[in-house]
Amino acid sequence: MGMRRTRLIAAITALAAAPAAALTVGPTLRPAAGAAQRTSGRVRAVAELVRADSPPAIGTALPDCPPTIWDADEIDIEAWQKQYREEGLPVCPIEIHATEAANAAGAAWFVERREELKATLEKHGTIWFRGFELMKDADGFRSFWESLDLDPCLDPLHTSGLRKFLSKDDALYEEVNKESLSKHYIGLHNESTFKKTAKAGAFVCFKPATGWGGDFFLADGEAIFRDLDPEVLREIVRRKVRISVSNLDFDLLDKLPPPQKEAAMRKLEQMVADGVAPKFDMDLEMLWGTDGRAMRLQAVQNAQSPVNRHPATGRPAWFCNLHNQARFLRERRPCGTPEVGMTDIYFGDLSLIPGEMLQHINEVSEKNIVTVPMQPGEVLLCDNYRVLHGRDIFDGDRLHAVSWFGDEKLQDDSAANKPGDLLNVVLNSAF
Repeated sequence: MGMRRTRLIAAITALAAAPAAALTVGPTLRPAAGAAQRTSGRVRAVAELVRADSPPAIGTALPDCPPTIWDADEIDIEAWQKQYREEGLPVCPIEIHATEAANAAGAAWFVERREELKATLEKHGTIWFRGFELMKDADGFRSFWESLDLDPCLDPLHTSGLRKFLSKDDALYEEVNKESLSKHYIGLHNESTFKKTAKAGAFVCFKPATGWGGDFFLADGEAIFRDLDPEVLREIVRRKVRISVSNLDFDLLDKLPPPQKEAAMRKLEQMVADGVAPKFDMDLEMLWGTDGRAMRLQAVQNAQSPVNRHPATGRPAWFCNLHNQARFLRERRPCGTPEVGMTDIYFGDLSLIPGEMLQHINEVSEKNIVTVPMQPGEVLLCDNYRVLHGRDIFDGDRLHAVSWFGDEKLQDDSAANKPGDLLNVVLNSAF
């Protein structure tokens, strides 16, 4: 980190005599329905993103994703909905466009405005940085978030094998860019589990989809909270939710005599709990037949509130991955997830959430979606406790990436209790 700080100090010194660059700030508008899609052909993957003078590697020093901060008791739903309607929520995301002077200043521009940008993020939930040359490669992107004094951390699902580093040395994860998942719609979600939640994330575009689609989108959790029917919101808050993250079907067990069948079920349940569940680090419970299939073993998270108070502001927001993980919704849009990875969501007592309730939540969520057609070098800095994000289907080559941030400084490489990277390496090498 010392080399990078030296560069930043030098850049600030060079900028000292120059006037401060002005900000161009404005609201982000969702593209009109039926807007023309990009139709350029497939091209080669983006060339090497890291320059020869890259800063020191930090991948082995990353702290774990911080624990989820839950504060969801006794929220006055009607009072907060009324307050949000009366005060008018600020635009999310807020756009900041680079000026010529800002691009000339490079990382120093962000250092100089660190506190101002922090306040802007707290107010708006997301900042969309546009037209900045600095963030067009991995090294410059790292300079960006280091300039803001953000503390990188591991993804909350780092140990699962579902998260691949684009540049481990720079704490940079690849987003879901694989061609095999290009026709899979990723619904709104916070990067969060019951146990772990990143405080913020910075999403960068190195290359938009070369064919069509692939746009990033987001929604303000405060706006979703505001617009949900208060009776629906009260009911789902009262009953809480549980999320199933995988399905394992053992229909062959049905052919066994009852005593052997029961013994085999218990053995399989223990094997999965001991061998697979720890990789997800989610406090999963192994349950049979939750969705009506008696020989299906599901891994289900603890009951949790679908709303949560922001740990810094105390303001409640929709804090639930239902839009992305409800099977009822997934089956009604493009979905490329195999059955073993098909998620679902239930009430806290594992009873089914009615379709009309899911439809209502879906409609409110999608009403608040803002599509963000990012171009190379553009960054979305998102408050992960407030703003949910997703990705549309696409065709062609696409390269987007993300870094996650917590509240701990980089650790010594030998620090104990850090999640391993074995499953990520194995799965992402094989597939």
